[in-house]
Amino acid sequence: MNDLLTAALDAASRGWPVFPLRPRDKRPAGHPEANCPGAGRCADGHLVPEQRATTDPNLIRAAWEHKPYNVGIATGPSGLLVVDLDTLKPKDEEGTPDGATSFKALCERAGQAVPATYRVRTASGGEHLYFTAPAGVRLRSTAGTLARKVDTRGWGGYVVAPGSIVPNGPYAVVDARPVADLPAWLLEALTPPQKPAQPVVLSMPTRTSRYADVVLKRETAAVASAVEGGREAELFRAARAVGRFVAWGDLDRHVVEEAFQVAGESAGLRPAECRSTLRSALNWSIRTARPRETA
Repeated sequence: MNDLLTAALDAASRGWPVFPLRPRDKRPAGHPEANCPGAGRCADGHLVPEQRATTDPNLIRAAWEHKPYNVGIATGPSGLLVVDLDTLKPKDEEGTPDGATSFKALCERAGQAVPATYRVRTASGGEHLYFTAPAGVRLRSTAGTLARKVDTRGWGGYVVAPGSIVPNGPYAVVDARPVADLPAWLLEALTPPQKPAQPVVLSMPTRTSRYADVVLKRETAAVASAVEGGREAELFRAARAVGRFVAWGDLDRHVVEEAFQVAGESAGLRPAECRSTLRSALNWSIRTARPRETA
C-alpha cells in the first residue's frame, strides 16, 4: 500500500471525509465549477470538493491507487475546526508576527494557555491545530479574522492531510494526542455577532404558497419515515419534487434545505450525505423547472 493511500485511509478511519488533491500540490484534483461539464458525477450540478469527500475505503482505494494524489480533509463534514498558523512570507513587513506568535498573544489576552491538541506541521513550517467543533454549530472558514497570519478551516474549507507532500516538503503530525474540543473562548471569537432583529412583515399566504407548504410537509414526512437502503434515494426524489416551488418563489430555499436536513438526519442519514444530496437535487430541480403555467 502506498503512503498517500495509507494517509487517506487513516484520515477516513477517524471519520474525516477526504478527497484527492493534485499530486505534489495543495489544490483539489478535478475541474473547477467554471469549467464543469455538467456530466458524470456532476450531472445534477457541480460538486465541490467538500461534497465529493468520502470515508468509503473502496472509493478511496480506487482513487489513490489510480494516481498519487495528495490528501485533502473536508473540515466541515469532519466536524473539525482547524486553526492554521501561517509563517511569514518574503513580502511581509519587518516585525510582522507569524501565526504562532499571533495565536499565543490571542490566547494570553483570553487568559488561556495555548491549547494542547492534535497538531500537524505544514510544508512551509506553519502548524495546523485540530479541534472538534461543537455539535450543531456551523463554523465557516475564516482568513485573518482572529489575528494576522491566523486562519481557520471549517465549513467551506479543507486542510492538507499529514502524509501529503508538496515541493517544499511534507505535512507531518508533530503531536498525535486526541483532537481537543474547541475552547469556549475560541468559539466565542469565531461566532459572528447576531444581527439586530428585523421588524416582522406579515403577509397573507396565497393559495399556491399554502399548497407548496403542504407538499413540503408531505415530502419531508416521507423522507423521515424512509427505511435503510432507500433513504438517500427517497431524499433525492422528494427534494426534486419540492424544488420547483423554490424556482417559482413559493418557498425559500433555506427553509426547504433545513426541513429536509432535519428529516434526512432523523431517518438515519449522515449530515454530510443530506447536504450533498439536497444540493444536487435542488440544483437540478430549479434548473429544469418549467414555468408555472405549463407545469
